[in-house]
Amino acid sequence: MRRACSHPVPWCPVSEDLFDQAEDTDTEPEHKNRRGKRVAIGVLCGALVLLIGGVAAAALYLNSLRGAYEEAVNVIDEEHTFPGTAERPDETTIDDEETGEEVEDEQLNILLIGSDSGGGSGEFENVPWLPNSGRADTIMWMHIPHDRDAIYLMSIMRDTWVPIPGHGEAKINASLSLGEGPSVAVATMENLVGVPIDHVATVDMVGFQNLVSAMGGVTVNSPVSFTSRDGYQFVAGEQHMDSAQAMSFVRERRSFSDGDYSRVRNQQAFMSGVLNEVLTPATLTNPARVHEMVSSFAPHMAVDSQLAEAGYVADVTWSLRDVRGGDIEMFTLPNLGVGTAGSESIVVADFDAFAEAGQAMRDGTFGEFAANN
Repeated sequence: MRRACSHPVPWCPVSEDLFDQAEDTDTEPEHKNRRGKRVAIGVLCGALVLLIGGVAAAALYLNSLRGAYEEAVNVIDEEHTFPGTAERPDETTIDDEETGEEVEDEQLNILLIGSDSGGGSGEFENVPWLPNSGRADTIMWMHIPHDRDAIYLMSIMRDTWVPIPGHGEAKINASLSLGEGPSVAVATMENLVGVPIDHVATVDMVGFQNLVSAMGGVTVNSPVSFTSRDGYQFVAGEQHMDSAQAMSFVRERRSFSDGDYSRVRNQQAFMSGVLNEVLTPATLTNPARVHEMVSSFAPHMAVDSQLAEAGYVADVTWSLRDVRGGDIEMFTLPNLGVGTAGSESIVVADFDAFAEAGQAMRDGTFGEFAANN
């Protein structure tokens, strides 16, 4: 008598003989051969049951993760995310290797904004559309090449004095408080770099604090030794930090003679530590930990409408599956040092550096630009 596997998979021919005792007395070669085939088929059937069961469990987990992300993340009003089409740079292109024709480049450029109501840049600089109405303290341009073999994070000093479309000249982080969304900031950056921004993502420091807690702390390679205003002591080199220490580390600036320059370096070191921790098999293969990280981080994010779709984020993440911590390069866009504009202390913009960064993105040589800066 034949019977099918109880799991709903294609019919598997499992014989009752599979459940006989091993000491079957029939020793004829032909019989043993048939028995061997039946055992092999039974093992295969069992493997299929386990495989399909695992896929089903993974699907349920992914659906849960998708729901946790989409329900928690804040979505920036699409109308106020990007400037008008006529005002934006041309899309980047690349020569097709097979046809030689010019086609749209699939590189991704993302404006990352970090806000912090606790360590902010000024009493009157809150940005209403940011999570928890924080102050824009960190501005980074994330560049992902079309071949998805690296990630580049370029910091722009928040006090850089630049022209802001429609608003004259001001510190670059002021562009974030103008308008009902990031469209003015996007226009400012695009005009300086000459490359269109594909996405906008913001996160407040409480989100990072929650993320570090979910990770059980983070190991950060501190550039220098210092003591923060909160009384935490940091040593040069690697140091494991809990969430409170990590926030004190990235907020501190008054302990340094060069102020924001050292703080930006510390922020980059912190980001590198977080990414090195997240992009490990121990983390990525731990569903409970991933779910906790997403659930604790997403409520403190605000993203454009496309980045709010979990399926799209999953596609981008999958395309970066071979990227590891060593493939992530962080640096600060060159500037001409500190100066003044009226009564304000500013960072003097190096407009050539902005243009060179954009040209490197278009030429596919941004890795070289990052390495040289």
